[in-house]
Amino acid sequence: MSAAGLLLPTMPAFSHAVSADELVGNYIDVSTKKRLADAGLNAAKAMGATYSDVRIGRYLNQFVLTRENKVQGIVNTISYGVGIRVIVNGCWGFAAVADPKDEATVAKCAATAVSIAKANARLLTEPVVLAPQKGYGEVSWKAPIKQNAFEVPIKEKVDLLLTANAAAMTNGANFVNSVLFMVNEQKYFASTDGTYADQDIHRIGPSFTVTAVDAQSGKFATRNSLSAPMGMGYDYLQTNPSDKVGGVTTRYGKGYDMLEDITLAAKQAKEKLTAKSVEAGKYDLVLDPSHLWLTIHESVGHPLELDRVLGYEANYAGTSFATLDKLQSKSFQYGSKEVNLVADKTQVGSLGAVGYDDEGVGTKKWDLVRDGILVNYQAIRDQVHILGEKESHGCCYADNWSSVQFQRMPNVSLQAGKTPLSVQDMIKDVKKGVYIIGDGSFSIDQQRYNFQFGGQLFYEIKDGQIVGMLKDVAYQANTREFWNSCTAVCDQSDYRLGGAFNDGKGQPSQSSAVSHGSATARFNGVNVINTARKI
Repeated sequence: MSAAGLLLPTMPAFSHAVSADELVGNYIDVSTKKRLADAGLNAAKAMGATYSDVRIGRYLNQFVLTRENKVQGIVNTISYGVGIRVIVNGCWGFAAVADPKDEATVAKCAATAVSIAKANARLLTEPVVLAPQKGYGEVSWKAPIKQNAFEVPIKEKVDLLLTANAAAMTNGANFVNSVLFMVNEQKYFASTDGTYADQDIHRIGPSFTVTAVDAQSGKFATRNSLSAPMGMGYDYLQTNPSDKVGGVTTRYGKGYDMLEDITLAAKQAKEKLTAKSVEAGKYDLVLDPSHLWLTIHESVGHPLELDRVLGYEANYAGTSFATLDKLQSKSFQYGSKEVNLVADKTQVGSLGAVGYDDEGVGTKKWDLVRDGILVNYQAIRDQVHILGEKESHGCCYADNWSSVQFQRMPNVSLQAGKTPLSVQDMIKDVKKGVYIIGDGSFSIDQQRYNFQFGGQLFYEIKDGQIVGMLKDVAYQANTREFWNSCTAVCDQSDYRLGGAFNDGKGQPSQSSAVSHGSATARFNGVNVINTARKI
């Protein structure tokens, strides 16, 4: 996963450009999708499949990109097709076809999947073991949006971005890029278990980068947006629940005011140019949710994916230190007693919220770390038997109809503290610390253990007060050391989501969207380094 500014998700496979008008109301009726799905299921069964599932997907995407006072590009894409997965002779097979015209096309795709499974079975050493899954019949799920972003005129979106850019330039920015990215995934799943699930998923991601330049020295500083991409409609951009802590504006959970954020970003980028360079040493860190989401993602989300734990996933960013023996001990101290980490595919407004995963499993919430102790992983239907469990966790996904589904990260979040605690109160007890807002560059090793994280904004805390901005800050730790240094988490009133559209995994690689929630949290005695390059 990359945290660089203005990185966009990869284009879906077999996508083609269309006009903006073609993205509005672009749905296929459920009866047509069911007819096509049944053609695939029946063909696979007739050829010897003991299990099969059919995914029919229509993926709509819109990018609006601007720089200063100009529109750099507007891109609208649609990708439509069918992916079919089967088990034959105890082995998986998968095939996909773009733009299916009729039942015969889908049946032929199913036949290809069966042929692939039979060929794979010749090399099989251990048959697939699927956890039982009840059929739900015909069901549907839709993201609870208030305004469909695709129905908002392009001019309104362009005006928002250009107005934001102008605000940045007026307040001292020398350069500014801004982007709106909107997604609508229309996913239909059918399986021989008896589920026919029709889902309509919406996501939106506003972002920008502002740059301030010192003309005399040639030095420059940037500040990226503190927005979080969300599983919401255009209404996300029309509310403003921002707050201030010690004179510092913190960010946006259920809504996002882009004009306020970009105005502050321009001023803060200029302030970065003259900020004090941090002195390396041990500090107590106060980490805002706009920063902490990325640390959760890399040091909790990825190492607790069961395929990494087992070594099945290794080529893309490595395996995991959190091996099975640590879970089996029932006493592995992943973090302090303040640390409660959950996986949750049901949280309203999150990027990962859906009703059913790509195996037809109803989504749910479960514990990963409880009172600091490792208690579970993330697992899917053909993995949970390894854990001695009988039910999938419901976190199997593909990023497109043309990709085979596999275990993907659900929303993984740090639960808020139960004792009332505001950010102001947390800071009052810090003698020597750094308050970090926003995500930045990071590095983590192949077992998700040793790491380093930067950020967007850094403020020195001295004797319980924020005393000024710092720069050149990064902190280093290992996963257990870091999470065991957690001494406090603010209460639910401070809980917010962060996240990304572009979580990469697998080969060929797939990209998925995932949120991570937390309240502001404190970590004591963490090693802070100075990242300035001395010449």
